[in-house]
Amino acid sequence: MRVRKIGIVAFALLTGAVTACSAEAPEPGGNTATNPPSNGTTAGAPALQVEEVASGLEHGWDLGFLPDGRILVTERPARFKLIDNGEVREVRADLSSVHVEGEGGLMGLVLHPDFEQSRQFTTCQTHQQDGEAVDVRLVTWTLSEDGGSATRVKDLLTGMPINDSGRHSGCRPTIAADGALLVGTGDIADDPTIPQDRTSLGGKVLRVDLETGEGLPDNPFASSDNANERRVYSYGHRNVQGVAVRPGSGQVFTSEHGPTGFDEMNRSEAGANYGWDPSQGGTVDFYDEDVPMTDLERFPDAVSPLWTSGETSTEAPSGAAFLSGEQWGELDGRLAVVALRGQKVLLFDLNEQGTEVTDLSLPTELNDSYGRLRGVRTAPDGALYITTSEGSDDKLLRITPN
Repeated sequence: MRVRKIGIVAFALLTGAVTACSAEAPEPGGNTATNPPSNGTTAGAPALQVEEVASGLEHGWDLGFLPDGRILVTERPARFKLIDNGEVREVRADLSSVHVEGEGGLMGLVLHPDFEQSRQFTTCQTHQQDGEAVDVRLVTWTLSEDGGSATRVKDLLTGMPINDSGRHSGCRPTIAADGALLVGTGDIADDPTIPQDRTSLGGKVLRVDLETGEGLPDNPFASSDNANERRVYSYGHRNVQGVAVRPGSGQVFTSEHGPTGFDEMNRSEAGANYGWDPSQGGTVDFYDEDVPMTDLERFPDAVSPLWTSGETSTEAPSGAAFLSGEQWGELDGRLAVVALRGQKVLLFDLNEQGTEVTDLSLPTELNDSYGRLRGVRTAPDGALYITTSEGSDDKLLRITPN
C-alpha cells in the first residue's frame, strides 16, 4: 500500500477570485459561484494523507462498505469486486443482461440500511435483451455470507430511458436521511423532451421506496395519475452523477455534467425545475446542446446552481460525499465532489442553510495525479474513499487528514 502525503490549496470564492453570474440570479439567500482560477492559497489548511488501498480495477464506478470492513465495488464493464485488506477478488454474479456500451454498464451501488441482516444492496445498471438496449434499471441483489457471490433478487425499478450508445446513463443511488432511495439519472442525450417531461424518469432526481420502487406519498407530485411522475423529486437535469445527503440536516446536493463547460453543483429541492431543456420548449425535435444549462429566460422559477464551472472550464463532476468527523478539522462538513475530466477533488464549504458556497478548496496532489476520479463515499470511520476511472489498473484510494 503506497502512502502519499498531500496539502490543500484553497481558493476563496468570496474575495474577488470569483464573480457571481448576474444572468442566473439565485433563489433568495443563495448564490451562484463560478469555478475559480488555478491560483491562490489559504494558509493553515490541514494536510491530507492518500493511501492506495487497491489497484487492478477497471472503471470502478461506485462502492459500499460492508459491516466487516470489506468494500464492495461495481466496475462499469459489469463486474462486482470485493476488496479485503487490499486484496481484490471477483464476486460471482449473473450480469449477462448488462448493456456495456460507452457511459453505460454496471454503475451506482448502495447498500441497504439493514444490510447486516438482509445482505441486500441495489445497483443502477443499463439493461439489454437479445443484444438490444432496453432501459436503465435499479436491481436489488443479495450478497452471500462469504462475499463470493451475489444473487439477483428483483428488478426494483425499470423503464429509465437508455441510449444505445450508453450516453448520459446516470445513475447514482443514495439513501436519504429518512430511508428513502434517491437516484440521480441522466437524460440519455437523445429525446430532447425528456428532462422537462415529468412522466419520464430521465434527467431527474427520483425519490422512491427502497422495497417497492414506488414513489413515496410525500413526494412533490404524489397526487399524479402517472406512476413515474409520482417518483420524481426534481427535474430539468442533464446528467446527474453524484447525490449526497448532508449529515444532520437531510439536505440533498447533486453534481451534474454541463454541455461544454457549465458543470453544476446543486441543492436538490422537492418539486424544483433545474432548467435544462434541449427541446427549446418543444420547438425543436433534436437534442440542442447550445441551450443554457439553467434556462431562466424560459423557466423563471428554475433553480440556479450553487456552483458552476462557467463557460471556459469543464470538470465533468462525478460522485459526491460529505466529509464528516472531528478528525477533519476545518474541513469537517465539506462536500467532496470528484471530477473526471478535471481529475481533481473539489471541497465545497456551504453555509448552514445549504444555500451558499462560502469557500472551495482543492487537494493539490490529487490534481492530475490519479487520472479521472469517478466514485466517492464516506466510510463508517469518516475516511473518504475514491475510485479512479482510467480504464486499466484503476485504484481505490483512501483519504484521511494527516
